[in-house]
Amino acid sequence: MQGRRGTESGRPDLSVDIAGLYLRNPVMPASGTFGYGEEFAPYLDVEKIGAIVTKGLSLKPKAGNPTPRIAETISGMLNAIGLQNVGVDDFVKYKLPFLREVNTPVIANFFGNTLTEYGEVAKRLSDIPEIAGVELNISCPNVKKGGIVFGTDPTAAAEVVTLVRKNLSKPLIVKLTPNVTDITVIARAVEEAGADAISCINTLTGMAVDVNTRRPRLANCTGGLSGPAIRPVALRMVHQVVQAVKVPVIGVGGIVRPMDAVEFLIVGARAVQVGTANFVDPQAMITIIEGIEEFLIDEGLDDIDQLIGSLEL
Repeated sequence: MQGRRGTESGRPDLSVDIAGLYLRNPVMPASGTFGYGEEFAPYLDVEKIGAIVTKGLSLKPKAGNPTPRIAETISGMLNAIGLQNVGVDDFVKYKLPFLREVNTPVIANFFGNTLTEYGEVAKRLSDIPEIAGVELNISCPNVKKGGIVFGTDPTAAAEVVTLVRKNLSKPLIVKLTPNVTDITVIARAVEEAGADAISCINTLTGMAVDVNTRRPRLANCTGGLSGPAIRPVALRMVHQVVQAVKVPVIGVGGIVRPMDAVEFLIVGARAVQVGTANFVDPQAMITIIEGIEEFLIDEGLDDIDQLIGSLEL
């Protein structure tokens, strides 16, 4: 793609378009690591990031799993939060007022345990003008089908995306789980079902044990592994998905430093999400944005599109 010859200020143009979502730069938080946006407002300027991605929303409030539900690992973190959230109605009532005043696109992440729940939440989010787009989490068990995770079966994944697409008028990003044999099969299924973009990856299933008590370090026994430890796996899967689909791909997984993000952009991701790094450094996304810009300047590039998908094989 041809560059847009930088910006009027002479700085590289970092803006990207994700299925109709115009972002000032390609960096946003990963759902579940940034609250509902307001929580991080004292620590960084939320109008400098590309988008705000909310904590996952469900039809009704969820209390989440019992504690302990976070455990640090070498180069990573395990979490079994259990998708705790205020529910879509309280989100609109109590969380949206802050987001309404922010000049940054809001992407609402949401989930359900049944097709009916997914469809109902999609309907409610579709009617909210302050929501620029949605991110559909399909890493949830379908309680009507014996607990199989929607995102691990291409037929189930396509079914939920098809329903959500019918109930939603906004850009639809589908977030994929890495806990599958071949992520490209799922990616193609959700693309054909109506996904406007794909984000990958969600956390890898992991476990840690306290050797002194001989008990799991998480009350839930297992949890989702995130952080730098999973970045090579995430990068490989993003590369595979980019080759398999035509819709834009957002890279997620272990991005801590600017060059981590640059790797994802080079393999073809049009944007990236930063998760665990936000817990370590609330300014991580700002540092990454500035680092991407510096890299473009050093490389003599005036447009981020000249970097995206530039991998040489």
